[in-house]
Amino acid sequence: MKNMKKMNKMTRDNLITYLMVFVLFLVMQILVSSGNVSSLLQGLLVPLCAYIILAVSLNLTVGILGELSLGHAGFMCVGAFTSAFFSKCMVNTIPIAGVRYFLALLIGAAAAGICGILVGIPVLRLKGDYLAIVTLAFGEIIKNIMNILFIGRDSAGFHFSTTDARALGLLEDGEIIINGPQGITGTPKDSTFAVGVILIFVTLFIVLNLIHSRSGRAIMSIRDNRIAAESVGINITKYKLMAFSVSAALAGVAGVIYAHNLANLMAQPKNFGYNMSIMILVFVVLGGIGNIRGSVIAAIILTLLPELLRGLNDYRMLIYAVVFIAMMLFNWSPKAIAWREKYAAKLKRGKKKEV
Repeated sequence: MKNMKKMNKMTRDNLITYLMVFVLFLVMQILVSSGNVSSLLQGLLVPLCAYIILAVSLNLTVGILGELSLGHAGFMCVGAFTSAFFSKCMVNTIPIAGVRYFLALLIGAAAAGICGILVGIPVLRLKGDYLAIVTLAFGEIIKNIMNILFIGRDSAGFHFSTTDARALGLLEDGEIIINGPQGITGTPKDSTFAVGVILIFVTLFIVLNLIHSRSGRAIMSIRDNRIAAESVGINITKYKLMAFSVSAALAGVAGVIYAHNLANLMAQPKNFGYNMSIMILVFVVLGGIGNIRGSVIAAIILTLLPELLRGLNDYRMLIYAVVFIAMMLFNWSPKAIAWREKYAAKLKRGKKKEV
């Protein structure tokens, strides 16, 4: 009976999270169709979907696994460039946009997941600040590699160079696909707000089901007490690598959404650098470490708030900072936590009396 009640509470919490995303999608669709949303705000909707997926996936590593990773933007970069490369090469071969985009999603997620495994095998032996530094270095290395990579294609096949575009030696029928710092131009703009929301649901389904599964409980036991988990026969390496690689693959999915919303994809610091990784971590921390629904809410608020406050230009950043601090206090202040627990206990007692 106790397990049944726990299961019902778990299912209810998950349904609330799904319902919240669905209601926000409907509200935004109504506002857009009625013309009450500015073009700038409409342009943020697809990136917002990518940021939500990034926040939820990073929370799997930071909140559920308990390891600090600062290389999430690197996995996003891998997913973005591999999928954009595929779509650019296949735009004429696969004319059906839906099929091409689905394959690009699979390729982007697989490439980022494989990178997660390759990086995770040596890196997950580290802890704390050391792990954060190494993952940060990975993100910067990926970004810098993309900035020196030149790939072209002609009738003779693919050509690679790390010098410049002329070193590719393309024939007359050749075209440059990845042009170093200028990135990839002409990626099909297949990402839409509706597709982004569907992928948010998929991400939430994967992460929430993983958390509440046997593997998820093993991952959380490693977070809570590594020695105790190892003493009862839990394979530490296996479960840490599982969480890290799933998180990386979902970051790759966010990269696919992001890449297929841009006319020109470039590996810049603001897109795939240190600042992006920190911004995603801020979403996780402000939403509550280990709180998946909180990550979604924090990503929405902190992405849309600067644009919504654009009319209050003189006070925009002040209000943004106040909201930022208020969210931090609400989530992490001991008194706020005690008040929430007290309120939850009162609510539970009230329900028991009604029964």
